[in-house]
Amino acid sequence: MDGARRVLVAADKFKGSLTAVEVAERVTAGLRRVVPDLAVEALPVADGGDGTVAAAVAAGFERREVRVAGPLGDEVTAAYALREGTAVVEMAEASGLQRLPEGVLAPLTSSTYGSGELLRAALDAGARTIVFGVGGSATTDGGAGMLSALGARFLDGAGEPVAPGGGGLADLVSADLSGLDPRLSEVELVLASDVDNPLTGPKGAPAVYGPQKGASPQDVETLDAALGHFAKVLEGTETVGARAAEYAASPGAGAAGGIGFGAMLLGARFRPGIEVMLDVLGFAPALERADLVITGEGSLDEQTLHGKAPAGVASAARAAGKEVVAVCGRLALAPEVLGRAGIRRAYPLTDVEPDVAKCIADAGPILERVAERIARDFLA
Repeated sequence: MDGARRVLVAADKFKGSLTAVEVAERVTAGLRRVVPDLAVEALPVADGGDGTVAAAVAAGFERREVRVAGPLGDEVTAAYALREGTAVVEMAEASGLQRLPEGVLAPLTSSTYGSGELLRAALDAGARTIVFGVGGSATTDGGAGMLSALGARFLDGAGEPVAPGGGGLADLVSADLSGLDPRLSEVELVLASDVDNPLTGPKGAPAVYGPQKGASPQDVETLDAALGHFAKVLEGTETVGARAAEYAASPGAGAAGGIGFGAMLLGARFRPGIEVMLDVLGFAPALERADLVITGEGSLDEQTLHGKAPAGVASAARAAGKEVVAVCGRLALAPEVLGRAGIRRAYPLTDVEPDVAKCIADAGPILERVAERIARDFLA
């Protein structure tokens, strides 16, 4: 796009190297080194996973902090974002892998209780719409912990609450959702996720994502059976009934260790995370102002095409007739695949620095050099 003079940088984080905000800053610096007077608008994006609250704050939402239970029950400080009655809540803030002590994985006992506390804080703040971004979880409890924090009761044969985590659900005998916070029926709850897995089975939460959380093959079997049992017990309740089986089989139920299923029990509507976030962040008007869009994430690969942020940005930009290029740490997609996704060209850090370890360690300065190349190719 020769002569383009307004650029929109709408990229996700480079996980482990740069936040989405830092990506935008580095790209802007590199572009302006070649075209000093260039107008650049930064709109960091996220797809519902970790980094979602940060993207909302960068777009003008107010950051709110609250003390909640971490995945193992210890107290942590978690943040959500609020603007004009809309809250962006990120489950990973309370129940994410990054909340576990270093080197500790607890696939059977990690709980989403803190995520429920985070939702309750958004309700307390007067939110009328809650975007619930799920991903990066340490948990596989079907959202049982979250539901407990919001007033549900899950009891064993002795009438005692079952143990926290997905493993504890094997002992579930009765479920009572009648005590759920009544304010939940008055808000619009949107489940924002980049995965469409069901709750259980070969494509379910334990089988597909359990190993990332430290689950052994035996743990996966245990968790799959426990989540299936959880849904079955809920099926026998008056408040949920047959909807339990319907929700368990629905796309997105298996998101973030099955918290998608729990959110559906609260009346959440599932939408691809990047679509929701582009709406919430005000992407459409920013896109209208742009001549060239730069998107990206740490690794542009097959997963990118299935609901990740760069694919969502490119799809929306293509529909608006805007040209898109991408930055990334590593590139594992052929040019024709990128083209079909709406990306004209991708610029990996490894083109500048072939040593991957250096790319990760020095991602910022290398990304600036990559941005200089984009400026020379498309703007100078």
